[in-house]
Amino acid sequence: MSSQEKLPVIDADAHVIETERTWDYLEPSEEKFRPQLFASPDNPTKQYWIIDEKIRGFRFPTYSEQQLRDLSDQFGRNVESPKAARELDDVQLRLDHMDKLDVDVQVLHNTFWIEQITTHPDTEAALCRSWNRWLGDIYRRSEGRLRWSCVVPVLALDEAAAQMKQAKEDGAVAVCIRPLEGDRDMTDPYFYPVYQAASDLDMAIAVHIANGNPVNCDTYRPTAAGRFAMFRAPTVTSCLGLIMSEIPQVFPNLRWGFIEASSQWVPWIYLESENRYAAAGREFPKDLFAEYGIYVTCQTNDDILYVLKYSGEGNLVIGTDYGHTDPSSEMDAILDFKKMDDVSQERKDNILHHNPKALYGL
Repeated sequence: MSSQEKLPVIDADAHVIETERTWDYLEPSEEKFRPQLFASPDNPTKQYWIIDEKIRGFRFPTYSEQQLRDLSDQFGRNVESPKAARELDDVQLRLDHMDKLDVDVQVLHNTFWIEQITTHPDTEAALCRSWNRWLGDIYRRSEGRLRWSCVVPVLALDEAAAQMKQAKEDGAVAVCIRPLEGDRDMTDPYFYPVYQAASDLDMAIAVHIANGNPVNCDTYRPTAAGRFAMFRAPTVTSCLGLIMSEIPQVFPNLRWGFIEASSQWVPWIYLESENRYAAAGREFPKDLFAEYGIYVTCQTNDDILYVLKYSGEGNLVIGTDYGHTDPSSEMDAILDFKKMDDVSQERKDNILHHNPKALYGL
């Protein structure tokens, strides 16, 4: 490729917002598992899912276009996206919006599974299957521009490998694993069959901010730390747990993406694990993140040059958090990142193209 050709830009963290139509891919015999969407009578923008007769899963407020413009003004960053695009009722509208944002490919992560959805294996297997089929259909209508991270039934691991194989054929490039799954940490050997299947299929593990432990969520939900403690902190902790565990040696070819927790914590975790390796008499990897296949999404307000000293050149990626309105969301992240004067073009090419391409095996 000549130096004049434009490298495709990969948005490593984009979302799809689930709707009632997500579950149209359930088998007829599985209709009994269909989640029901309800709105709060006091606040129509606040909605919630009912699964197995309980409020479960995660649902962002359904803001109007004007409310999103107001939020953008309030936050000082763009969080606007057309409803039909973020819910992917109109795939072409999403692609057109990506063109305006200078994005060639988005990797889509779920919204629904940010919290635990059920404790029943049959329910989980059916909903995972429907969600994965939905995303496969979206991929086929996207001209290859919308890739995705599949969800798997961790309560029914005999189902997981088959669903992952089908998802791979339908455009999935990663497998979603939450930092906490019920009473297990993601480094628990219980999940090794998922990691083995992902390694065999050449799929990354996407550790997107999430928390599948309801007790932990309920502990922090009413506190000032709120979602930071519920979702971001466990993601950072899980990276340290991965580094300290046997998993990088057991699955040496597996790639790991730690998504939407910024990258400011990378130096802290690097130095913390270095100290712990020394205390345990273990040899510390010379290029930790590269050797262990760990990639981290950065944000435009991160001190990227400082983070790169610890992450290495090949392990930072960036995303817009398309469709969400939390502290990581910035529709113009790619455009703004390209304008950063202190980051070289070579490093921009790495973060926008080469690194996410390697992470997701694109």
